[in-house]
Amino acid sequence: MTAPTTTGTLRPTSAQITTETRTLQGGATGPVEVTFEDRDRTRTFLLLHGGGGVATMAGFADLLAERTRSRVLLPTHPGFGGTPKAAGLTGVAALAQAYVTMLDELDLTDVTVVGNSFGGWLAAEIALLGSPRVSGAVIIDGVGIEVEGRPMTDVRGLAPAEIRSYSFHDPSKAPAAPGGGNGPSPDVRALIGYAGPTMFDPTLADRLGGLDLPVHVLWGESDGIVTPQYGRAFAAAIPSSKFTLLPRTGHLPQVEAPEQLLSALLDPAH
Repeated sequence: MTAPTTTGTLRPTSAQITTETRTLQGGATGPVEVTFEDRDRTRTFLLLHGGGGVATMAGFADLLAERTRSRVLLPTHPGFGGTPKAAGLTGVAALAQAYVTMLDELDLTDVTVVGNSFGGWLAAEIALLGSPRVSGAVIIDGVGIEVEGRPMTDVRGLAPAEIRSYSFHDPSKAPAAPGGGNGPSPDVRALIGYAGPTMFDPTLADRLGGLDLPVHVLWGESDGIVTPQYGRAFAAAIPSSKFTLLPRTGHLPQVEAPEQLLSALLDPAH
């Protein structure tokens, strides 16, 4: 493995954030460029965004870092937000391997992987790789599995107002998109590039039965993209997992109800 290439800048906030672009070397995918924000503290969380992009996780990353004094890594998945995507990143499993490589190169241990929506599927795939650097996973309103008779809502072609109605318990809580309008909106091309048009893997539920690390499944009760039945199916597929239903929030609890999500994530009973 050759030395990684890095660049870095500091973005001043109440919690100082380092933004780093690192070229990961080695692995089946070849070199992969990943840009991530690093809220550098002690215990480590890797936060994985969904189709709405890194902005859907940034506020919660700040909250988690400030309240827990933890180290919080927030990558932008290659291909999202105009970032480059290596040719070897052909699916969710390849991206999961790239992130495990990143944890190796950063020499991190005891990492809790937290993912929302597409990021929840990605968190599950990272957990399935069995890296000793990963000690637990949290799946928040994840996609990736199929629930018979409960098809996932296809957001392709939907107007922003329709997407908000499916994504939020209270659509008025949807943040404004940069430059005006109402967001967040999914980066459909980047999302399909990893997840495919169906947004699920028919093998995932069976493979989850092999997980032997702590997994907490958290779900907004008003999620109209993937309903709570998906959350229960995720939890049922994972041995010794915990399932928590979050009232009065939808597909993006880290945006709509961040305090409630943080309380559930840190609850020692889970």
